[in-house]
Amino acid sequence: MEDREILNLVGARIKVLRKEKGLSQEALGEKGGFHFTYIGQVERGEKNISLVNLAKIAEALEVNISQLFAYVDEDMEMTELEALIQDIVTMLREADISTIHLSKNIIREILNSHKSS
Repeated sequence: MEDREILNLVGARIKVLRKEKGLSQEALGEKGGFHFTYIGQVERGEKNISLVNLAKIAEALEVNISQLFAYVDEDMEMTELEALIQDIVTMLREADISTIHLSKNIIREILNSHKSS
């Protein structure tokens, strides 16, 4: 993977997350302590962002830093299975801890009942 490619993928992921949160570049910049033009440059893959700044952006977006790397390369096709799993993960990331524990137990029971069949 080329340097520019990773910058573009991470930048695009930040843009998607920002829009999902209903934030403008200016609002995200204010939350993270950056100028909105810097956010724009990051989203367009023009800036080689540091890990410290990535962590600040993740915190401003209220996501785990690993979510900034949960992108899908446009050249790669997502299988139906991968898309379903991604949908489940997205729902769980938005849930509270008790709902996540409950979901885990339900999924375990479903999987165990299918093993028995």
